[in-house]
Amino acid sequence: MALAAAQWAAWAPVQAATEMPAGDPDDETVVETAADAATDVVFSRFQTSEVEDVDVTVSFTDGVLEVDVYLNAPDGDADEDRVAEDAALAARGAVDDLFEEHESTAE
Repeated sequence: MALAAAQWAAWAPVQAATEMPAGDPDDETVVETAADAATDVVFSRFQTSEVEDVDVTVSFTDGVLEVDVYLNAPDGDADEDRVAEDAALAARGAVDDLFEEHESTAE
């Protein structure tokens, strides 16, 4: 069983969501992007049948992204702790890429 948690500011300082420039992605898009990236990492390392439980919790509030990845895959060959940490890092990277993409298209 593994749990990885990460918290960071996607872009510091970031204005509140209601004051963000038009080129920034909305909070829902940020959360979905992070969750999808984390889930993709988990299932790229484990077969679905090896995973007894996985929970990816993402929040994005006032420019701060929080990602928690809980993983229970006792029958898998991969290291659960490493995969959970990698999933949280992938979520961060995906959100960074999302902001960079929106920033470059806004110019």
